[in-house]
Amino acid sequence: MRVRFGLAMLAAVLALARAAVHAAPPAAAVLFQDPVFSQAQLAPDGRAVAMLVGAPGQGMRLAVLDLQTMKPSVVASYGADSVRSFAWVNDKRLVLSMEQTPSGPGRAQFAPGLFAVDADGGNYRQLVETTRSFVKAPPSGVPLLDWRYALLPARARAFGDDVFVYAAEENSREKVGYFKLLRLNTITGRSEEVDAPLHTVNWVLDAQGQVRAVLTRQANTLTAQLRQPSGAWLKVAEYERRSLNVLEPRFVGPDGTLYVSAMHGDKRAVFTIDTASGKRSAQPLTVSKHFDLHPSFIANEHKLLGLRYLVDAEVTDWIDPDMKALQDGVDAALPHTVNRLSVPAHGDAPWVLVQAFADNQPELTYVYNRQTKKLLRLGASHPGIDPKALGRADFIRYQARDGLEIPAYLTLPPGQAKKNLPLVVFVHGGPWVRGGSWRFDAEVQFLASRGYAVLEPEFRGSTGFGSRHFMAGIKQWGRAMQNDLADGARWAIAQGVADPKRICIIGASYGGYATLMGLANDPDLFRCGVNWAGVTDPQLMFSVNWSDVNDEGKRYGYAQLIGDPVADAAMLDAASPLKNAAKIKQPLLMAYGAWDVRVPLIHGEKFLAAVKPHNPNVEWVVYPDEGHGWYKPETRIDFWGRVEKFLARNMGPP
Repeated sequence: MRVRFGLAMLAAVLALARAAVHAAPPAAAVLFQDPVFSQAQLAPDGRAVAMLVGAPGQGMRLAVLDLQTMKPSVVASYGADSVRSFAWVNDKRLVLSMEQTPSGPGRAQFAPGLFAVDADGGNYRQLVETTRSFVKAPPSGVPLLDWRYALLPARARAFGDDVFVYAAEENSREKVGYFKLLRLNTITGRSEEVDAPLHTVNWVLDAQGQVRAVLTRQANTLTAQLRQPSGAWLKVAEYERRSLNVLEPRFVGPDGTLYVSAMHGDKRAVFTIDTASGKRSAQPLTVSKHFDLHPSFIANEHKLLGLRYLVDAEVTDWIDPDMKALQDGVDAALPHTVNRLSVPAHGDAPWVLVQAFADNQPELTYVYNRQTKKLLRLGASHPGIDPKALGRADFIRYQARDGLEIPAYLTLPPGQAKKNLPLVVFVHGGPWVRGGSWRFDAEVQFLASRGYAVLEPEFRGSTGFGSRHFMAGIKQWGRAMQNDLADGARWAIAQGVADPKRICIIGASYGGYATLMGLANDPDLFRCGVNWAGVTDPQLMFSVNWSDVNDEGKRYGYAQLIGDPVADAAMLDAASPLKNAAKIKQPLLMAYGAWDVRVPLIHGEKFLAAVKPHNPNVEWVVYPDEGHGWYKPETRIDFWGRVEKFLARNMGPP
């Protein structure tokens, strides 16, 4: 179901919201709990569903529901530690990784291990090391793979016990070296190296497990290569590492067709490509006028069924007419949500997995039986949340001062007039990512449920909106990227949505940086700010040598996108919150994780020392067991409780 709200529909949305019964705001402990039911996946033969389920006092456990008997069973559990992710290997076997409780710099998500287990809980085996040794491999004489190996994301194969794992052969301060790809048997633990060009960083495999296309990287050069019918490798094209024109191999269909992502005008689209000649199709298979498309491919053993991608909301474009009819039927039964369908990869099982979500609805999971037409609810990610207590989001666009169109999401609070509201400008991190989408966001909904309007700008430099939008952000930290945020706040004032005297800017990582620069650049506009895990000086991103960004990334990434620390030193100093700290007089809340290796704590400490002599209204908190973002529910609950009190003090009651 395509959910697209334009400005023309805004009045109707607001009228419906005013008519809705206003429910009590959900507690922070409800909104910021870990999901209690998540990541449901249909088995390749469609006869079982695997999922992660929570329990009081325990981590997330891997469970399997037999759809023929409707009997569930837990097949992997680690006490207080959680199963992090999983995938079906075949109809009867799964692989999974762990997520241990982090403590200190050796955080477990960097070494989650890999394990395998049958769908009935049997034949359990560890395959890859973790940061702890309490889980042992059976005494078969086959050593565990090094902790650096991770599962290669790929759709489940219908048969066989093998998966593919990869690791960097070198990972140092200077660079990430070439990658090795292994084919790993989940029963025996034995592995063998897969033949592919050296320096490959992205592999595309067919259903038989043969590598059909790769991207290789050496220094500043990316090369797309295709395996020809003869088995030889054809170099299609070479690109500068940060080029937006890279041809990206994406998927091999059941009939052997190779699908690639490439530029079509200003936007990224999907094409087919001839592996013998390296020529792509003249016209794209699918393209959008306003969005880059990075689809996932939905197929069974016989054919490609459809493509799923993100525009303003998630959309599934079904090629197969029977699947389109099935989607229409499910959408009629669940008319208020985006409904993501998963069907068996092979066989004739009647079950379809349905994952339903909306801006004001956390994910609900169902199974639908195509024979009986019955829809059975399996679980909810965040039970206890009333959608009527949450805000509604609208995808909008506004013009920046130089004429560039800025996409954004505007979420309005429930159950009251929608004029002259206190506004929170919520800046996404990255910054070279897509910020939002039309689905449940606990942080945004926490603010909306407390009576705040929330504007999430997709400022220039954000990805997903075409090359022109991205390129407009090159070396624009603190400059045009910052103006986009202020222009969004002024747009909200002009629309009558925002009270010009009650606007706050908040964000994490790059969003924290933009918060500080917003307070410095636009003190007449932003009444207060909240920065967590935020960069406070671009020069520190180059000089702090204990961050997790290596020299190669700084040289080919930061220097090109933000500015060279030597040649552009004056520009970087002008765009430094640290060097502009004396300008910031507004109330400010800052929070950092003690073990953050992306934006180390020194960013916050240096800025705190610089701003405190000029600003008595600075609140400061350090979470001792957190890194770049809040891993623990208790941290999220504490932090957002502080934000709620901070906003109420500094913007008045909503």
